[in-house]
Amino acid sequence: MSTILWLIAWVGVLIALPYHRLSLLTSTVAIAAGLILTSAFSGLSWLPLIVLWGAFLGVAIFLHHPDLKRRFITLPIYKTLSRSLPNLSETEKAALDAGTVGFEGELFRGNPKWENLFKIPKPCLSEEEQAFINGPVHTVCEMVNDWETTHVNHDLAPEVWNYLKNEGFFGLMIPKKYGGKAFSALAHSEILTILAGRSIVLASTVSVPNSLGPAELIHLYGTDEQKNYYLPRLAKGQEIPCFALTGPDAGSDATAIPDTGMICQGHFDGKEMIGIKLNWNKRYITLAPIATLLGLAFKLYDPNHLLSEKEELGITCCLIPTHLPGIKIGRRHFPINVPFQNGPTQGQDVFIPLDYIIGGIDMAGQGWRMLVECLSVGRAISLPASSAGGAKTGSMVTSAYSMIRRQFKTPIANFEGVQEALARIGGFTYLMDSVRYLTVAMIDQGEKPSVPGAITKYHVTELGRKIANDTMDIHGGKGIMMGPNNYLGNPYSSVPVGITVEGANILTRSMIIFGQGAIRCHPYIIRQVEALQQENIEEFESLLNKHIGYTLSNMSRAFFHGITFARFASSPDTRPKIKRYYQRLARASSAFALIADLSMALIGGKLKFKESLSGRLGDLLSMMYMMSATLKRYKDQQYPKDDFAFVQWSLDYCLSRYWDTMDDILRNFPNKRVAILLKLLIMPFGHACRPPSDDLNRKVVKLMTTLGESRSRLIGKVFISSNPEDSVRIVEDAFKAVHTHQHLIKKVYDSIKNQNVVQSTFEFCIEYAFSAKILSEEEAFQLRELNELVQKAIAVDDFSAEELRGFGFNRAEYEETPRLKVSVLNPSSQKIRS
Repeated sequence: MSTILWLIAWVGVLIALPYHRLSLLTSTVAIAAGLILTSAFSGLSWLPLIVLWGAFLGVAIFLHHPDLKRRFITLPIYKTLSRSLPNLSETEKAALDAGTVGFEGELFRGNPKWENLFKIPKPCLSEEEQAFINGPVHTVCEMVNDWETTHVNHDLAPEVWNYLKNEGFFGLMIPKKYGGKAFSALAHSEILTILAGRSIVLASTVSVPNSLGPAELIHLYGTDEQKNYYLPRLAKGQEIPCFALTGPDAGSDATAIPDTGMICQGHFDGKEMIGIKLNWNKRYITLAPIATLLGLAFKLYDPNHLLSEKEELGITCCLIPTHLPGIKIGRRHFPINVPFQNGPTQGQDVFIPLDYIIGGIDMAGQGWRMLVECLSVGRAISLPASSAGGAKTGSMVTSAYSMIRRQFKTPIANFEGVQEALARIGGFTYLMDSVRYLTVAMIDQGEKPSVPGAITKYHVTELGRKIANDTMDIHGGKGIMMGPNNYLGNPYSSVPVGITVEGANILTRSMIIFGQGAIRCHPYIIRQVEALQQENIEEFESLLNKHIGYTLSNMSRAFFHGITFARFASSPDTRPKIKRYYQRLARASSAFALIADLSMALIGGKLKFKESLSGRLGDLLSMMYMMSATLKRYKDQQYPKDDFAFVQWSLDYCLSRYWDTMDDILRNFPNKRVAILLKLLIMPFGHACRPPSDDLNRKVVKLMTTLGESRSRLIGKVFISSNPEDSVRIVEDAFKAVHTHQHLIKKVYDSIKNQNVVQSTFEFCIEYAFSAKILSEEEAFQLRELNELVQKAIAVDDFSAEELRGFGFNRAEYEETPRLKVSVLNPSSQKIRS
């Protein structure tokens, strides 16, 4: 028995030393002291003691002898990694440098410092920003009829375009000294969220000039002349900008763009000068059909060495007025029946001066760095905001519809199958907003959150897709039949837009989230890679020692938290239920840090080709980031008690997804022996968390279908028209009326419960109850009005054959219209004017 106790004590010591990340010297002294105590008091015979002391002294001398450690540990690892790690290309370096590391770095370290999360201020709008939302934003929402926009005009009405320009919607992020609004990232996100809840065409039109495009590029990198001329014109809507990056042969692989710019002699405005002759073929460019200012990404060449000794200068960005000869714009794509202005643009032998390069000639070849730096912020705002807007509106109308739509004389919200979908809608909406708020708060603190931006873009748009499916399932035929009464069809159709643009979601998940996060957020990897490339073995050895301690610490933490169910993990909150989630998140962080570290160590540079593994590792990081965002939002809102069901649902969902993904990683890990060891360390008792329970689903649905502060906080600033005939307004008014008259509705249905009634429409039930003196005349009148409103809310549209033909397009005209075909030439095959 004594031997077992000593063994347990030694296991505890060997776990505790790396757990607390004690130095090698401190750990050596502690183990020596432990051996002295063991020799004196354990009662072990001299033979095992000699073995223990011999092993200890041998390892201690080896680890503390610099020459031995370098010869047998550092050099073999150094040589192996030098051979296996590929050199980072300039584009990869630019992508890695294009951003900052925020709280996500804490999740990568295995022992999060929660104070770094809480020091991010609660996002708040300024008085000016709130006034803009209450004024111009609500006004333009009132002006837009989404059915007419999408199926009649296939564009915003002219008066809407004019209002957007006059009220500064295209200059939200432009500094005030240039005539812009200089709004925060939060205000930008909130505005787009509200606009998207009203019309995705409206939101897309406003988002592009304020996201990755000429205005941001000019503001950050432009010359003083470019800023002073273009920014005031863009802020006032005098210029309509677009940015052309994607083409038929370069989508996700943007660095492979074949569009060329050749430095050569030419004529511009009657003057001979050195300039750039451009050829391009781009597509999917939002605002291109009506743009007056084209931002263009292309590869710049100087084959005659007019400016540089290099022939290929790299990706470059320039500004081109679209009236120049050789430019083709005007034709439109028709993006999945959501007709925001989007189309192709081509240019053939378009000659421009060198000062059309954004930032001037000094920025030639710097286009890729400029783009990835802007994209790290832009992708975190526009598309997540649009998805959040759709989710909030979807939550509002679906929770309302589920209460006014009755089957078997009961609201469909009472059916458990519907409750599962409703709970997902509510939980996902809360989760999406939590992530959105944390990421924009980081941006407003000056961060360029490339990894959180990718997490936010991917998961918020993906959750938006799930919500769209569930809202459609609950509405059934009401959601399918298109027409002015359908408030779901256009948002549902638009979902793939957010999925595919600004980094397609498959690419974002499988290559960017963990691919960038692993190097950017890891405390040692990027510095070790730099030491290898610089052949600095002393620096590499120092980092290697720290890295080994880091790995052993996470191994110890993961195992200890696994066998204790994280009961002893630290938590910044003492509330029992909240505390347990912080502890579970700490356990998840240590497990992730360990498996991410070993994946990089064992697979090395080939990990970026293991896209399934990289995607799953990215999912682990994402789930932890989303949990952190949820906990912070709940804290920022002063822990509203009623909202805890939303918080708990979101956290349970993320934890369940996390451990499902961890199980998938271990089942598919390339090294099966290591996978077995990791399973014992990380998941000693199997799956660590379950998805939200049925009881929790019911609590979430109760909050969603009850008028109150929790529902109001969930749907936030969703725009509701003042027009009583607006379809969204009708369903919300019907919901409020049903909520107000619940006692009368119950009285009516109770009156016929035991009667042999053939008809059972609500209208018949009202008249039956009135005739039986169960309802007073006033009560019957109120219920008749309610029934009228409910019938309007559940109504769908129908059309004549002639009306339906009017929704199409003229095929003959389309086929007869000439389209410019541009051949983008290789620099080696293109003749240069000298």
